[in-house]
Amino acid sequence: MAETTNLMTIGEFSSLTRLSVRMLRHYDAHGVLVPVHIDPWTGYRRYAPHQLRDAADIRDLRDVGFGVSAISALLVARGTQTWSAALELQRQTVLEETRAAQARLALINRLIEGEISMDITIERRTIDAMTIVALRGVIPTYSDEHLLWERMMPELDRQGIKAGAPCGVIEHDREYTERDVDQEIFVPVALGTQVATPLMIHELPARDCLVARLVGPYEGITQAYNLLAERIAEDGLVPMGGGSLEARNFSFYLTTPDEVPADQLVTEVCIPLA
Repeated sequence: MAETTNLMTIGEFSSLTRLSVRMLRHYDAHGVLVPVHIDPWTGYRRYAPHQLRDAADIRDLRDVGFGVSAISALLVARGTQTWSAALELQRQTVLEETRAAQARLALINRLIEGEISMDITIERRTIDAMTIVALRGVIPTYSDEHLLWERMMPELDRQGIKAGAPCGVIEHDREYTERDVDQEIFVPVALGTQVATPLMIHELPARDCLVARLVGPYEGITQAYNLLAERIAEDGLVPMGGGSLEARNFSFYLTTPDEVPADQLVTEVCIPLA
């Protein structure tokens, strides 16, 4: 009985929950937060004190990026593994968005301060045959390649594999993709090296390649590809193509972020030629 006499108007409920009247009506229309009483004559909505908790959770879920349908499902799942799993997945999404925003901000700062400091030279040369240990996986974006290295390095230690240099990455996607990137990172090893899953051994033959040597941050890799494409067109060259591993574009990391600052990174982007 006390709950009935303590019903709040939509304005009062809005003031306490910090949800606008417009949003409360929106949540009512979608069945997410329905008033306990609606006057049949005036249409005035009344909310009960116990709905304050629902409103607080709805506001928090909205603020971390969940839509109306997801919020409705999550309210039912409070206190379960589904609730925790959904929040963890959203946390990873927000972290990915944060990394992307930080990269954009860094690029803006460099553009404000002047041209991106990088040096790119193009040459055609033969890449020697090599034996590599590799780990392949699909990552959210190109900037998430570190996730593969975080898996691979402990596995190399566990299997007692001595890695050579330089390390690198093979691009398995036949086109540029902004999400779900199929990458295979690698390190050179001695001929005859044995590995266990999830690592793989590849024997790559010597290849005629067009190589862009980039000195500067990884953001310059796009420009390196632009220059490679221009040279291919100018010289009438033909990329190897096909589905074999040896035909995939790949890069060598001659220096890495744990060794030098971003403007001193040296990367070689290689396109095998037919």
